[in-house]
Amino acid sequence: MGCIQAVTLEVKEGNSTCIKAQLSASFSISYNTSNSTRNVQVSLPDSATVDTGSSSCGTTGSSPWLVAVFGPGHALGLSFSTNGSLYSVANLTLQYNLSDSSVFPEANSSDVVTVVSSSVGIWATINTTYRCVSPSPFEVGGTTVTFSNMRLEAYMPGNDLSPTESVCVADQASTTPPPTTAGTTTTVAPAPTPPGTPERGMYSVNNTNGTVCLLAQMGLQLNISHFSLSQNKTVQELVNLAPNLTSSSGSCEASSATLVLTQERTTTLNFTFTLNSTSHKYHLSGITLLANWSDMTAPFSASNTSLNYLRSTAGRSYMCNAEQTLFVVPTFSLNTFKLQVQPFEVTTRQFATAEECQMDQDQMLIPIIVGAALAGLVLIVLIAYLIGRKRSHAGYQTI
Repeated sequence: MGCIQAVTLEVKEGNSTCIKAQLSASFSISYNTSNSTRNVQVSLPDSATVDTGSSSCGTTGSSPWLVAVFGPGHALGLSFSTNGSLYSVANLTLQYNLSDSSVFPEANSSDVVTVVSSSVGIWATINTTYRCVSPSPFEVGGTTVTFSNMRLEAYMPGNDLSPTESVCVADQASTTPPPTTAGTTTTVAPAPTPPGTPERGMYSVNNTNGTVCLLAQMGLQLNISHFSLSQNKTVQELVNLAPNLTSSSGSCEASSATLVLTQERTTTLNFTFTLNSTSHKYHLSGITLLANWSDMTAPFSASNTSLNYLRSTAGRSYMCNAEQTLFVVPTFSLNTFKLQVQPFEVTTRQFATAEECQMDQDQMLIPIIVGAALAGLVLIVLIAYLIGRKRSHAGYQTI
């Protein structure tokens, strides 16, 4: 499939372009031979073309798709979604043909394999170009897709990429924001004043048949470091998610479930839960945040799909009343309060029996330990009193 080169891809409807991408992409894929497992590094060649049969600008009820085909049966696909003010890559798909012996020599299968990942953290404000020069790896069903030198726009109003850019976090981290006055330097503000405990919200996800498949009740607080326009420096900001302004959506599959919380089209928080079918245990495996606040120089995005939080058993809920901090990336962490969640085997609109977090268990032990210590102290004082009294009586008898 050749070396890594920049490729330009366009999806058109008539003479109008609705999706345009300029990017380099490489793929790390593992496959089996008759006696071993091999890993191959391949790239998207400059000969890749847009598959006009699979690509589309989207219609009512269907998403826009950009599908690039290359080689004998290989394809890279990106589907898009929007909430009116932001657009994002909803699904990243890679298809590879194991019968291509030039890429997969001695493969013991000739299958065409398709892997998919959702909510990968590629997003931008509508009518702006998403730009990410830095290499950005994404885990996609056991493979790794790495984009670089990427400029991308969907839902385009014209045929050319917008000159206004939404810059990815990796590029922002490598670029010092320009000062507003001569001699001004970028500094990090002190830790923010906490906005108080967030209100607890109740959220749910329904199956296509209308039955509830995921339940969550929790207070959420975002802790973000970003460059502030008004203060001309990097600030650390704590923001509570307001349940009355937040809508929930998502999906439920056999081994994965997704909860998407959207607040006023400016904040989207995505939780991905993964179920191990062998151990029957689940955990929170991914968190993605998209934020576009008025004081930001550019939309903020952060994603981590290798997390291991909120572990519990399928058919039971996970509960933690204590405040938890879930670290996602260096510039973003999530504080949770009075959390209870059940992403699998929901049978009613109520939580199943809860498995409590270690912090709650420890807090329950504290009064027991303190009580036992006080009881022990009282017992020691009582024994000392009785011994002293006995000695006192012995003295009187001697006299």
